[in-house]
Amino acid sequence: MKKLVAGLALTAMASACGGDGTSPVPASTVDAGAPLVSVEDGDATSTTPTTSSGTDSSRDASSTDLVTTTSLTTSTVPATEDMNQESLPGSSDKTQPSGSSPSADPDVRDCLIAALGKQVYDELANRQPSAEEQQAMGPCMRPTQDNTEPAETTAPKEPTKPADPNSSQPSQDQTPEIITVTYPSTSYSVAPGGTSGFFMTAQEADLTLSAVDFNKTGGPLRFNRPSGLTTDGTRLVMTDVFNNRVLIWNSAPTHTNQAPDIVLGQPNFTTNEPGNGRNQLNWPLSASTDGTRLAVTDTYNDRILIWTEFPTSNAEPADIVLSGGANANPSKSNIRWPWGVWTDGSKLAVASTESRSVLIWNSFPTYDGQPADLLLTGSGHLGTPRHITSDGNSLIVGDHNATAGGVNEAGTFFWNSFPTTDQQPYDFFLTDPLGGKEPAGWLRGDFSDDQRLLMMGSTLHVWDEIPRSAADRPSLSNLGQAKAGGYNFRWGDYSTVAEVGGRVYITTNGSTLVVYNSIPTSATQSPDFVIGASDLYVDANIENFVMSNPVPVSNGKNLFASSDFDNRLFVWRNLPNESGAAPDVVYHFCWYRNEETASRQQCEDVFGPWDNTLYGDNFALAGGTRLLIWNELPLKGNLPAYDFKNGVGSVPFGELTGVAMDEHYFYLADKRAGVVYVWAGIPDGTHEPIASLTVNQPTGLSSDGTWLAVNSTMGHSAQLFRVDQIESSRASTTVGGVGAFNLPQGTTVDKGHLFVADTGNNQVHVWQDVDDAIAGQSADVILGASGTSDTQPEITRNQMFWPAATSFDGNYLWVGERKFSGRLVRFSPIG
Repeated sequence: MKKLVAGLALTAMASACGGDGTSPVPASTVDAGAPLVSVEDGDATSTTPTTSSGTDSSRDASSTDLVTTTSLTTSTVPATEDMNQESLPGSSDKTQPSGSSPSADPDVRDCLIAALGKQVYDELANRQPSAEEQQAMGPCMRPTQDNTEPAETTAPKEPTKPADPNSSQPSQDQTPEIITVTYPSTSYSVAPGGTSGFFMTAQEADLTLSAVDFNKTGGPLRFNRPSGLTTDGTRLVMTDVFNNRVLIWNSAPTHTNQAPDIVLGQPNFTTNEPGNGRNQLNWPLSASTDGTRLAVTDTYNDRILIWTEFPTSNAEPADIVLSGGANANPSKSNIRWPWGVWTDGSKLAVASTESRSVLIWNSFPTYDGQPADLLLTGSGHLGTPRHITSDGNSLIVGDHNATAGGVNEAGTFFWNSFPTTDQQPYDFFLTDPLGGKEPAGWLRGDFSDDQRLLMMGSTLHVWDEIPRSAADRPSLSNLGQAKAGGYNFRWGDYSTVAEVGGRVYITTNGSTLVVYNSIPTSATQSPDFVIGASDLYVDANIENFVMSNPVPVSNGKNLFASSDFDNRLFVWRNLPNESGAAPDVVYHFCWYRNEETASRQQCEDVFGPWDNTLYGDNFALAGGTRLLIWNELPLKGNLPAYDFKNGVGSVPFGELTGVAMDEHYFYLADKRAGVVYVWAGIPDGTHEPIASLTVNQPTGLSSDGTWLAVNSTMGHSAQLFRVDQIESSRASTTVGGVGAFNLPQGTTVDKGHLFVADTGNNQVHVWQDVDDAIAGQSADVILGASGTSDTQPEITRNQMFWPAATSFDGNYLWVGERKFSGRLVRFSPIG
């Protein structure tokens, strides 16, 4: 059994988790007195520690039109006078810098050995380091953001025996479960409620959270998943994917506030609406230039835009458009969902991701729709090719779902000579550049002026020359996020790298552009400056309260949104009535052992909530193998009453993907088991489910007390159970199916209405009466589209981009978009 406490508020942690992070904030606490049951492997033993939380500094907005809260980062621990604070991360009264002697932390030890060598590391057990040695050790003991050295900490130990169930503090033999709570500075108008009527097809949304606003970027240096770096040796081009634009610096930036000079796809630097004109874009992933020509993958328009002369003005239209193909079969005229592009001005190569192929034009295209000359499928091993890197003499293709190894895996195909014939076989396939078996991503990158190969995967790799076999290792690889002294590049779909005049530019999934002033020479070397965030170690998405997979739930007064990708719960104590409103409270479901791990966002005890629910004062989060239940709504940083890990009673957790409550039952979906468990009341580990419903891969639950809706993404459907028959017949009715929905992620039933988030079709289907859906009638309303045939994803007021979760509170419908968007939009009934 593990205790649940909230982590100490380190300055660096505050920054990494989206707090201010510029100065320490004293933790002001009040007794919350919430009972806690912490359960592991189904062992239900209750304790009642006293918890505490940051002082609530917000005004009660129940009778006002504006709510304001003051920024605060705080944390809560059991209120015991003899708590050993050295057992918690970041707490120590020692003043000796931790870099003064070899560390017992294995991550730090590995970093020190890499920086000093094993012999010097061993010597430092008996002597003080020299000034030069201290400098080399610095990256392993990264200072905090106010430049004070991190205090030496004693990491929590793994549990070896259960704690005393009557104890109100963690034993020295167990690791505390830590939840960090931050209180952003917020001020937003409050929704008045009192709506009437119903929804209408293609109606516009009122507002969006997890974004600046509709058709607003926040300016030239506010990015949203930057990618697609390319250069001619002077200029720097970068795609800003979610903002539907391409940014151009006429001279590559040399400092953090240097704004781009030109924007393509938009008339100015403040708008971001998509479009399909020659001067518009919809989710541009990659770009490539030879200094005269510029090619851009307009990914969700299934086309390549080409400027035959380098653009010199905003929104300049493309000269050539390459598109075509009505299906996803590999073909020289099929361009489907293209991610990667490369050109040297003579040849052109395109990764047609959905059609599992790479297209090559032997000479640069000269007219619209010109088919390719060559087709590559990697002997059928290309899965979803993403990025292309070349020096004109060789070809490198990164693939997210390659099958070269017999299974779907991320990796990179190498052609040692640039292909000149159809279906020319690749020479080798590479998964982990370091020769291990760890997930390393697919590679994408650039050749430096001196012909070194710089590639981004899970970290930055540098080869002195292009590898000729999978055995050729990089000459340098940053230690990355996983090892002490490394830098977290927040690698992912949008990571790219380019070298301009010796500087190395890298885009991150944290919506930043980080820059080395020269090609790095050390595995522990961090970039020199950042563009797009307040600090080199900050994730701009977190800093700006942008979620990746928001799952909303509202009771008509409060709004909650959890995200499995971000490991967070956002709480608005009142319903916002304006776009971009920051939450009042943020729960962070991970903690850091010290300030160095915080700088890398190397979390411990990560919890990614897949679904949430509330009923009355009860609130729950479920995901993976963990279930948290509050018996008081989490509005002030209060801790959950129950924390079940791996199981409840005799029920094991495989992969939790749904949770719901009503006045009768508590429901929990396990996708891996294919079961929805039903308890009479809140489970506490002492009573068993009263029913188990068999459902094919359930992925989301909702109940209004009359109907239980079970979403089935892979079944392209939802199953509806009558609540009053749960314990008897357990019969269900299927709504949707193959051809009706396309991989729906969420289904909500509320007040007799039914809402299905049809993710793959970028629509929300709405039935005013759930009985009509059960009877097989079409939806009364389609939100996010003009009708069922309109399936194009777009981030406009009346279009949607991968809607995945909905919540209707009687006044407003909240819709969370997943993965390739991340907006949380609100619709009001209008007629």
